[in-house]
Amino acid sequence: MRHAVAADHVFDGVTIHRHAAVVIEASRIVDVVPRAEVAGDARMLPDGAWLAPGFIDVQVNGGGDVLFNDARTPEAILAIAAAHRRFGTTALVPTLITDTPDKMGAALAAIEAADAPGVLGLHLEGPFISPDRAGVHHPAHIRVPGREDTAALTAPRRGVLLVTLAPERVPPGFIAQLRAAGVRVALGHSMATYDQARAAMHDGLTGFTHLFNAMRPLASRDPGPVAAALESPNVFVGLIVDGVHVHPAMLRLVLRGAAHPMLVTDAMPPVGGSRATFTLYGEEIAVSDGRCVRADGTLAGAFLDMATAVRNCVRMLGVPLTDALRFASTHPANFLGFGHQFGRLAAGYRADMVAFMPDTIAVLDTWVAGHNS
Repeated sequence: MRHAVAADHVFDGVTIHRHAAVVIEASRIVDVVPRAEVAGDARMLPDGAWLAPGFIDVQVNGGGDVLFNDARTPEAILAIAAAHRRFGTTALVPTLITDTPDKMGAALAAIEAADAPGVLGLHLEGPFISPDRAGVHHPAHIRVPGREDTAALTAPRRGVLLVTLAPERVPPGFIAQLRAAGVRVALGHSMATYDQARAAMHDGLTGFTHLFNAMRPLASRDPGPVAAALESPNVFVGLIVDGVHVHPAMLRLVLRGAAHPMLVTDAMPPVGGSRATFTLYGEEIAVSDGRCVRADGTLAGAFLDMATAVRNCVRMLGVPLTDALRFASTHPANFLGFGHQFGRLAAGYRADMVAFMPDTIAVLDTWVAGHNS
């Protein structure tokens, strides 16, 4: 059951090991050793290839022509995960955007039933958001949380639960209740002021969903949640690096702040699929010039995969490849509370890995829990 994978460059999440190999037993990494020690027994990657921790995406609406909002089943979750694995994503959190209570319940049940090592839990993006920053979210489903919501969200569960909300739209103490139950809380689709964002962070909010998009903008006398995020070393900020959602200059500004950047895709069904259109809330969304847009031009998620996000991070933002890889693996693992299991190639960590060519970030292969695709 022990095997090894060798590459010219093995990036373990901290250090680059040249001419090294990752030794795996069952689902776990045993060690990273010089390639010469396992030359006869290792799988050798092509010349110049890199081996790195698998990408972790905390915001995935769909993929492989499947939209999670419309197909809240274990089979749909597996199809989405398979579509994204082609692009180096070895673990993800399927995302349900603002919808009915029944669909929220079905999504929670589907995640519990999905037996897949690459699925880490559920991301509920809404419905407790601001109508003024709804974006493509259907305004009819936006609401404030009640007792039944609190009970459902704080119930014991197998995987992680991430809830994106507008702090100004939830009752006092709601965020603290979620955190006490182990729920990860992020600010998004919000008109929160700077002070409201800071208060939410004090209550346990640690994330910012697609920073800049669908939130109060950064202004000189009204710094809003963006400034609150950038000056805090204790939060993680999701970044959609597609050249569409946020101008590269603003993204470079984020990298100068204290927050921990995370690459996210906000992916929709066409990623890894065969169709250029899909339906959201009964309305057709089309991919045009790399954008997923409604008929009125409103952005509806993204046509982006993690390998492309890493490549854009390097080429568009001038980020060193090792930093971009951390933004796609180590940082999201830490945000979700899995930093001791994922996001590193080190003894005891799960063997989730991606092999790729560094110039193009073209994915050669992936491993999830020690098994390659």
